[in-house]
Formats: sequence, structure tokens, C-alpha cells
Amino acid sequence: MNPILKEFPDEFSTERLVIRMPRPGDGKAVYDSIMASINELKPWLSFAQKEQSEQDVELNIRQSYISFLKRDDLRLLVFLKETGEFIASSGLHRIDWSIPKFEVGYWIDSRFSGKGYMTEAVKGITDFALNELNARRIEIRCDEKNVKSRAIPERLGYTLEGILKNNSLTPDTNELRNTCIYAKTV
Repeated sequence: MNPILKEFPDEFSTERLVIRMPRPGDGKAVYDSIMASINELKPWLSFAQKEQSEQDVELNIRQSYISFLKRDDLRLLVFLKETGEFIASSGLHRIDWSIPKFEVGYWIDSRFSGKGYMTEAVKGITDFALNELNARRIEIRCDEKNVKSRAIPERLGYTLEGILKNNSLTPDTNELRNTCIYAKTV
């Protein structure tokens, strides 16, 4: 079956969170979170290296919306169930529908970190991939030195399959780094 025809929910929830596809108009909330968290995001994420306007982020949200509909990339936005506040961006990336396999990526608004929200979101997204998308492999890749990011797959029972030595450059200083590959397989 052509992946573009694959039917699955575009929104689901966990105990405290609503996780859904991006929609036009979400750019302002995402932009505000990026700006509030820029110092925490810069060491790890390339998009945090360049100055972005609210319009740039809205354009990116709309591109993500189209990619979700085309099933090319499944970006997911995370909101608090109780208040509706945007708190994180995640998703299923580097998709290979023939297996199917996905890579989970994530970042959280630093004003909401340390409360277990990202772990809860990644667990929900993992369950979604397994149960709705019939995933056979889910990966999480992160910088070996990103202790907070590494803690999430470790808490959720992902297996550290390997560490790729000298595999990437830090986006902020171009320092050579190692990449950890965690996976869940079925």
C-alpha cells in the first residue's frame, strides 16, 4: 500500500499530554518555546543556530503539516492536556515504510523540563508507532554527551545498540562527537 493512503489517527493522548500533528497557526506557540529555550537547544540542534522569525517557524509548521499528510515525516507537537499549552516538539522521522521503521526525535520547552513530560511523550509516540503504524524498529539517536536526551530511551527500555565514534559535529561549536543509537525492535 502506498504510505500516503495509510490511515491512522493524527492525534492521541497520554495521561497528561495531547500529542498531534502540526497545524497551520501553531507557529507562534512553537516560536515562543524556541525563544524561551534557545540556550538549552543550541548545543544539540542545528535549527537553533540560526535566528528565526515567527513567520519562519510558521512556514516550517506548515511544511511539517504537508509532510505529515504525505506520510513523508510525522512531526508531532506535544501539549499539556490540562491547559492546552504547547510544551514540546517530537515526531517520527527517517521513515522507511517497507519495514516499517522510524526515528524518534524530540526537544522540550525548557520551562517544562524536569517533570517527566518528554519521557511520557516519547513513550506515547513509541506506543503509537508500534500499535498504529506496526513499527518493527524504532530508533532514538542522540549525542553521547547529551545526558538528558540519553536518559529518555534508557528509562523506556530501549537498547543501546552502539555508539558511532566521531560521527557528527556539534551544531554550535563544530566539535567532533559520538552518536548513541538506541532501538526498540519487534
